[in-house]
Amino acid sequence: MLKIDIHTHILPPQLPDFKSKFGYGGFMKLVPCAGSHDLDMVDDSGKFFRRVGANSYDAEKRLKECDSINVNVQVLSTVPVLFSYWAKPADGLQVARYLNDGISETVGRWPKRFVGLGTVPLQDPHLAIREVERCVKELGFRGIQIGSHVGKWNLSAKELFPFYEACEKLGACLFVHPWDMAGQDRMPEYFLPWLVGMPAESSLAICSMIFGGVFEKFPKLRVAFAHGGGAFPFTLGRIQRGFESRPDLCAVDSQISPREFIGRFFVDSLVHDPSALKYLVGLMGPEHVCLGSDYPFPLGEESPGKIIRDCGFDERAEKWLSHDAALNWLAMKKSDFS
Repeated sequence: MLKIDIHTHILPPQLPDFKSKFGYGGFMKLVPCAGSHDLDMVDDSGKFFRRVGANSYDAEKRLKECDSINVNVQVLSTVPVLFSYWAKPADGLQVARYLNDGISETVGRWPKRFVGLGTVPLQDPHLAIREVERCVKELGFRGIQIGSHVGKWNLSAKELFPFYEACEKLGACLFVHPWDMAGQDRMPEYFLPWLVGMPAESSLAICSMIFGGVFEKFPKLRVAFAHGGGAFPFTLGRIQRGFESRPDLCAVDSQISPREFIGRFFVDSLVHDPSALKYLVGLMGPEHVCLGSDYPFPLGEESPGKIIRDCGFDERAEKWLSHDAALNWLAMKKSDFS
């Protein structure tokens, strides 16, 4: 059965010295590790962020691993720490273009195995529109990965509406990934920003788009949220109750019930637990849950699709989860990969 993994990240083999180029710091660097093919991701002050293996940047190694785990197609997006929404807009555009050109080169070499998602400088929506137009019209990308917020803007910010409108007109899908998690100063230990902060960020992003009227105003916008939608599916009852009991606070920009938006967006399957996935598929319908693994990072699913198989879904549901939902989100066909 065709397997399309919509949630995978890729790095270029090296990053320019953006600090020297732009005259200020905060950008990531890739430092080779002696005696191995690993790279250390560090900021330009030298602070360590993460060590990554060759499968993070070497497409041929990535393809071999895909073959070993029976993944036919990967949707490639950058690592969220590289969004650089905090940078000066023109500089953020240069960073985005560099990353997008790298993904384009990989997709161009293996168009039957990889699909590209771009990144854009959302701190300046007009520059972001320019780049999404380039990504779609020149690079052939199917969509854009964006963060769960942009500085102080949640995804309901009216400043972002021109960007959503452009994506809708271009037919570009959006993949929303949590990043820069709120409350990290209170979570210095135990990997808590990733364990607690990320699910909260995804729920924040979904609620912002629902209550902010994004799905109403842009009904053809195809949006997928990482990590199974984070905490949102499992707190929907509370969210719905809030809408019903405090419409004066919740129903400000949209008077439509949150539950009515189920089926208006997609999520990936990365919830790490068969019981949770069964609940998620029961809530969203298999037509709106796409296989996602967070490859190649350790918090991802080592064998993409295994939990789907372990759930014992019928053949129809498994087809939706393995590829059909992803094809709908990407606006592609199976024949694009044959």
